[in-house]
Amino acid sequence: MNKAKRLIALGLIAILALLLAGNPLSARYLRERAAFSTQENELQEKIEQAAKRFYRPPENARIDRVWKAVPGYNGVEVDQKASYLKMKQDGRYDERKLVFKQIPPAVHLKDLDPAPVYTGNPDKPMVAFLINVAWGNEYLPDMLKTLKKHHLHATFFLEGRWAKENPELARMIVSGGHETGNHSYTHPDFSTLPESKIKSQLVKTNRVLEAITEEKVKWFAPPSGSYRDEAVSIAKSMGMETIMWTVDTVDWQNPSPGAIVERVIAKAQGGSLILMHPTASTAKALEPLIVRLEKKNLQIGTVSKLLDEERIIKNEDGTFLDSEKDPADTKDGTE
Repeated sequence: MNKAKRLIALGLIAILALLLAGNPLSARYLRERAAFSTQENELQEKIEQAAKRFYRPPENARIDRVWKAVPGYNGVEVDQKASYLKMKQDGRYDERKLVFKQIPPAVHLKDLDPAPVYTGNPDKPMVAFLINVAWGNEYLPDMLKTLKKHHLHATFFLEGRWAKENPELARMIVSGGHETGNHSYTHPDFSTLPESKIKSQLVKTNRVLEAITEEKVKWFAPPSGSYRDEAVSIAKSMGMETIMWTVDTVDWQNPSPGAIVERVIAKAQGGSLILMHPTASTAKALEPLIVRLEKKNLQIGTVSKLLDEERIIKNEDGTFLDSEKDPADTKDGTE
């Protein structure tokens, strides 16, 4: 009985197979399915190839012999599954639809022993403007206007005494979306200052700035770049990194605006911290400097943005950075 049933079932299967083979609709379906499978495989292969091109390992923060504390930088990888799902509907590879995941480093800037920061990560195509303010009130409005025109934000290191005496200008800086940092209270020499006075200078300035910004101060720029290790350690114990500079405009010597631009452009590269002050020459140099830096494909941000580990994967125009050098920036799939 069971044998008979099996024979009948096999016969039915054979008949069904013959019918399907002779059915043009079935043959068409099988051809389309085969073509679709080939298309899917090609899409997956192209995504895998892109994943190899765009992968970059994370870089740990480190203490450099010359540059002292250097921040880490996220790695990046293509999320192949998410990328496939975004492209599957169209059935073709589209690099604009790649989804990226950033890979954080194991060691962060905050993990390092106290050391000054002279540069951001050199692999990050960004620079930051450090604007130290203890004088030059008359030039600040024009500088702020230029930054606003270009939709940029800078980090203004304010002397505490200046901020207390010029609260409206300080608020103008903050209301423009700019970041502030501690530039001491009365501009003393931190290389010779006793520890008690170092702390007093930092605490007094932070009180003034935090009353204006309602935010914790994260950065300290010693006056004239003069410091000793104890000052760096005290700042770190208060939650502040000590910020120096990579490129100095030397604008306090009153060079021409053109000289400022050429000096900076000759030295600026990824990670550069660019020091300036509110002077007549700097106010005039700011716009051409911004234009020239952007032509070098360098983004301009605050100290916080520059020292942040987030990897930049795209140029400002949305195109990918050269995948052979440094891929592009979307955080967890954001385009």
